[in-house]
Amino acid sequence: MAVIDRETETALDTVRDRYGRTVDHDAAAAARARRSQAAIETYAALLAPHTEKLLDAARRALDELPPARHTTAWRDLLGDLAASHAEIVRVLNRPTPSHRGAASARRERRALWPHLAAWADYGSIAADLADLNQPPEPELTDEERQRWTERAHAAQTRGELELIESWYAADGRRITLAYLVEDDTSTVIALAGDPDAPGWEVIGHYEHEYAAGQSSPRPVPPGVLFPDVSRFNRPDRVPERPLQELIRDVVEARAAGDVSEALVSATQQDHDAGPMAGLQQLLQTAGVFANALESVQGRLIGARLHALGRQLDFLTSEVRSAAEDLATTVAVLPPHHVPKPPPVRPRPAVDTTPPAPPPRTTVPVRRA
Repeated sequence: MAVIDRETETALDTVRDRYGRTVDHDAAAAARARRSQAAIETYAALLAPHTEKLLDAARRALDELPPARHTTAWRDLLGDLAASHAEIVRVLNRPTPSHRGAASARRERRALWPHLAAWADYGSIAADLADLNQPPEPELTDEERQRWTERAHAAQTRGELELIESWYAADGRRITLAYLVEDDTSTVIALAGDPDAPGWEVIGHYEHEYAAGQSSPRPVPPGVLFPDVSRFNRPDRVPERPLQELIRDVVEARAAGDVSEALVSATQQDHDAGPMAGLQQLLQTAGVFANALESVQGRLIGARLHALGRQLDFLTSEVRSAAEDLATTVAVLPPHHVPKPPPVRPRPAVDTTPPAPPPRTTVPVRRA
């Protein structure tokens, strides 16, 4: 699906103008129709024969997981995937339509795209859940856990606890792998809890990262920031002027009004949002993501991004005010800023012989 989607986006780029607006709607519709047909054929050949078994295995794995905040949502997701599969199969099993019903059949197949996109987006979650049947390795005893936790806290105080990667286990615990450095030697350890908050503890130690990944509690699929966002079913692009084009407008400008227009475009809000408004939205969304991590560092970084967003909002209003003031000057560049074309070297005539290079001179070698 990723390959099909990339090919479709490449085709759609050819029917958009420089600002991302679709200018050939018929060609865009044809590209999306080809995308739907390719996705249907791929799903029918590679996934449809195995979907029921996959969903059953994922449900059985869920039944064996301990209760947690995410298990109910996963059951709902598996139900949605099952409903999408049923709709896809229903359309695929329809008999070949007559000539009169061919147009209706094509529309019905195009309407399958949201169901196909749902499997492209979230089918991997069902596969990950079905693969959770491997029991985890036993963790450290209470005495070992206390001893290794004290060593890890001491290393963190010295600045010698180097975090490697993090994930969530099926029981909702955050698991983090880290290097515990002591006397120029390092050991891979697994922590349970937020490494930046009180209460975390060591649950295992290993010779290397691969052993840690195999023996630590298995990772479950990570969450998403917004539940209704789809990688394969994105909305149409919002028209925007690239920042490089605005810079070129200023470089090539001769009147103050031209520069003012470029600055106003950079600060534009709403539909024709400019680069500064886009950067504001980026900071805001990144701040929401950082807070959603539900960790000490995530909340701190979210607060920083929120503060930067406020500063950028003030800066945007100042840029727009300067642009409006520049427009009121009704001025042009003075004439002593004379353009200077690039130098053009004269080329010899076609029938002339190029000049001979100057003779090489030999420098005598001095001997001591």
